[in-house]
Amino acid sequence: MARTAAGLPAGSRVTDFISVGVLAARYPRDLVDRVLAETGRGSQRQRQLPAHVVVYYVIALALFMSVSYGEVLQCLLEGLSWLGLPPDRVRTTGRSGISQARARLGPEPMRRIFEAVAKPIATKRTRGAFYRGWRVVAIDGTTLDVPDTAENEKEFGRPGVARGKSGFPQLRAVFLSEVGTHAFFHVEAGPYTTSENVLAAKVIGRLTPGMLCLADRGYFSYAFWKSTRATDADLLWRVRADAILPCLERLDDGSFLSKLYPSVSARRRDEEGVSVRVVEYTLDGAVGEPQTVYRLVTSILDPLAGPAEDLADLYHQRWEIETAFDELKTHLRGRQVVLRSKTPDLVFQEFYGLLLAHYAVRGLMHEAALTADVDPDRLSFVHAIRVVRRDVLAPGSFPPSASQA
Repeated sequence: MARTAAGLPAGSRVTDFISVGVLAARYPRDLVDRVLAETGRGSQRQRQLPAHVVVYYVIALALFMSVSYGEVLQCLLEGLSWLGLPPDRVRTTGRSGISQARARLGPEPMRRIFEAVAKPIATKRTRGAFYRGWRVVAIDGTTLDVPDTAENEKEFGRPGVARGKSGFPQLRAVFLSEVGTHAFFHVEAGPYTTSENVLAAKVIGRLTPGMLCLADRGYFSYAFWKSTRATDADLLWRVRADAILPCLERLDDGSFLSKLYPSVSARRRDEEGVSVRVVEYTLDGAVGEPQTVYRLVTSILDPLAGPAEDLADLYHQRWEIETAFDELKTHLRGRQVVLRSKTPDLVFQEFYGLLLAHYAVRGLMHEAALTADVDPDRLSFVHAIRVVRRDVLAPGSFPPSASQA
């Protein structure tokens, strides 16, 4: 749906604009300056909106998706002043000036900052983040609506519908998420016309030994399994119920050993086989509906290391990444809210600003969970956003310069 310009609540807004400081505390000014220098996007002269201010502004836009450009900028600049930046150093500007500043920045610095900071955040003290020493992560994809402009349609494309075309072009993205904390630690994004499997092949490089990666059946193939296993992460993936997986050895927990093959002829000759373990089980559907058959394949071949019942229960934590998507697309962005940006470069810039805002909120929630010694799942993301929007941090959390001078 189209965005209706909105303002912030009337009255004192100190708690609103200081929320930018909460987010900026996750992304230090030194990091921002370094990335701007590396990408050649640092301000060459004093402008109304220096490049580092625009970085924080893009993150602030993600936090206040339903609020107008000008209101968010005013909120940011008041916060800068309150935190010690001389008022004549940065001045408010109109929508055109904001667009020009965002265009000068481009998407690359936002992407670089996310890649530099985003990583799994759970520690050994984090409840619900590990299974027997494995850090549990998941891979999955989603789409986001972008404004219906000629440039965006040409770049991103749009899904087909029963009659005609969908209302908006769409960006497609595939994520790696830490299941226990909902923190996205890697993403690959592209046009809607790019398949999830193509994007997924680019994200698996961030998997590491000691991770256990969950994935739905749409990602399963011999080639992708093999390339993902090359990262030395362990895997627990669902496969189609009719996938050909011969039982080579039945194990005591009811699972069995099998092999994956690249083709029927390779299976017949027993060539290029990859050993896996298969876990099969059923779940009752609603009254009057048939049972759902689940088949999981895993690289954990020893049933003592991961009993079948444990793995069946663990697989369903994959839905935690869907919850993380809901946080990103419904609670942070806003239900049925389209991204603001009218050009592809600014769409990608805004997308990474949204990810940086989500990662910052999830980081704060993880710290709170550690302090309270509770599972992060017990904390409300919606409540956390409200707290971030109103919390007041001490001056210096949003440093006006690298030296905080």
